[in-house]
Amino acid sequence: MVVAALATLVALGLAGARVMEERGHVVTGMTQQVVWGMPHVFAIFLIVAASGALNVASIASAFREPAYKPHAPLSVLLALALLSGGLMVLVLDLGRPERLVVAATRYNFRSIFAWNMFLYTGFMAIGAAYLWTMLEKRFGRWSHSVGVLAFTWRIVLTTGTGSIFGFLVARQAYAAAVIAPLFIALSLAWGTAAYCVAQPALALAGGAPMGEEMERRLARLLGLFLVVVLWLAAVYHLTNLYWAKQSAFERFLLVRGAPYPEIFWIGFVVLGCVVPIALLWQPRLAGPRALVAAAVLVLLGAVAFLYVFVIGGQAFPLEIFPGYAASSSFGDGVAARYVPSAPEIALGVAGVAFAALVTAIGARLFAIVPGLHAVRP
Repeated sequence: MVVAALATLVALGLAGARVMEERGHVVTGMTQQVVWGMPHVFAIFLIVAASGALNVASIASAFREPAYKPHAPLSVLLALALLSGGLMVLVLDLGRPERLVVAATRYNFRSIFAWNMFLYTGFMAIGAAYLWTMLEKRFGRWSHSVGVLAFTWRIVLTTGTGSIFGFLVARQAYAAAVIAPLFIALSLAWGTAAYCVAQPALALAGGAPMGEEMERRLARLLGLFLVVVLWLAAVYHLTNLYWAKQSAFERFLLVRGAPYPEIFWIGFVVLGCVVPIALLWQPRLAGPRALVAAAVLVLLGAVAFLYVFVIGGQAFPLEIFPGYAASSSFGDGVAARYVPSAPEIALGVAGVAFAALVTAIGARLFAIVPGLHAVRP
């Protein structure tokens, strides 16, 4: 029933992508100014979370912590599933998905997008090899070496994803070096939260529960990651406030540009960070339910953060000629309006459903989760 429900969501998303391909972006909420819409929010969320989902496996193999070893295969499988879901949304949101072959065969190495082609495919290949060393006893001796490579690659991958915005000088919201480390911190938090939701969900299907000690470890870890996220997010916005040219943008994003301030402060800061930290670090609230609730809030806060960061960053009026006065009769100083359409939302949700579908099927086909035996032909 779960697989059927997830497959239905994926089918609805594919139908939405088909509608957008046939009728064009006129059926979406995207405009000449907001060119990355809701599907990009979900795609970036899944790609960033995929890197952080390797946390448990990296701690087990790269840092040789035996307590995490039984949970490492699920960590790798989840990372591969999240990345595949994110790339599915990304490709189908290009407008011309059949043109992907051009991006895969012709490279402009001065573009961060070209480098990401190698980073994403490399992550998939290394992740598959990493999982193989865990499931096949003959190759177990290579698990540490491949784990170190996977840990290094995931940091580079997340740096590349953050650098897409950090190198984008055409938008006032971006072009900041702190975005790359911010995305690394976000990946650590979101990936850990995704694991804290996936493992209990598979335990309901017959897998062994996580265990109190592992729950405490992950709760402390997730809380620490959230503190780092809040700190780097504050650094990013305070840096913008320090620059006089960015003060108008910060007022728009954090104070006046509804609905972005409400989504940022309530959705990301309060519900996505502060409340989860209280659930994770308050002894009276500690427990498996509190961990799952905190993880779910972190994931919802992730979508809120990216909506403000991606959509709000594009909606702010673009300064076409920095340092010069320019005027026209078309939308000067007017913030772009964006309302996501049903096909966009369906495609974004389909990416999440596809990641969950891959995780569920993989857990049933292989001995991924302790206590959940693989299906035998």
